[in-house]
Amino acid sequence: MRPVSITTTQTGGRQATARSQAAGRTQSDPETYARPQGPALVPVPSPAVVPSTEPGPGHHDGAGEETAGGLDAVLEHLRQVAPAVDSLRCQAPQLAAWGIDLADRLLGGQRLLAAGNGGSAAEAQHLTAELVGRFDGEREAFSAISLHAETSAVTAIGNDYGFDQLFARQVRGHGREGDVLVLLTTSGKSANLLNAVEAARSLGVTTWALTGSAPNPLTRICDDYIAIDALPANVQEGHLMALHAICRAFDAEVARRRAAETAAGAASAGSGRTAGPRGTDRRGRP
Repeated sequence: MRPVSITTTQTGGRQATARSQAAGRTQSDPETYARPQGPALVPVPSPAVVPSTEPGPGHHDGAGEETAGGLDAVLEHLRQVAPAVDSLRCQAPQLAAWGIDLADRLLGGQRLLAAGNGGSAAEAQHLTAELVGRFDGEREAFSAISLHAETSAVTAIGNDYGFDQLFARQVRGHGREGDVLVLLTTSGKSANLLNAVEAARSLGVTTWALTGSAPNPLTRICDDYIAIDALPANVQEGHLMALHAICRAFDAEVARRRAAETAAGAASAGSGRTAGPRGTDRRGRP
């Protein structure tokens, strides 16, 4: 990874993160939410507490208990989000470092490639959309490609080379030295992602992985990784938060550099310097 302003230490050939502090952390008390003043609300009995007395289509005895069971499942799922958030919080310096490094690369003309399977493919496409489009504020577009999104290439490669080579073949086609390949997976075991890393290595493409609990096969071979210790569904939710956090750091670094360039230009103009002659190619064209 290129040097950034965030201090890290080397451990086992990869950037050490605040991951090791996770064991000593305690979850903070949940924040309370104060409802703004407004019209009085009419309380509505919860169906989990007061089952409907009016039978409808498909109604049968025990419907209230079924609803209560569903509510319990939802609340348990939401409770399991907390470990994913805690895991990310411990790795906040690394998320910021990735965003800054990515800005350095893409501002220099490099490209981001992203890949995943299933829900992780959707997350990969979410990241590339934020870069080619925008995240929060206006800025220039950057080159980012989701390797699963071009259906003709995906089906052709899958048919001719097999599903395990689905991403590796595209990395060899799109990847250039200095680019970044971001891989998303809850298990870290997908053969097509592991093969993509091998292809990236041969080209000098840096590999980053967003996974579930580590170590796993993908974290062992990538240049760097962020692992979320949570249930698979909550890992995917954590991945989206991680991507947004990276985008925030990315946008902040792009804005900082553009502001510095503007200030330098203004200072140069104020000192009375004039721009030198524009370069031309061998045919004399600017």
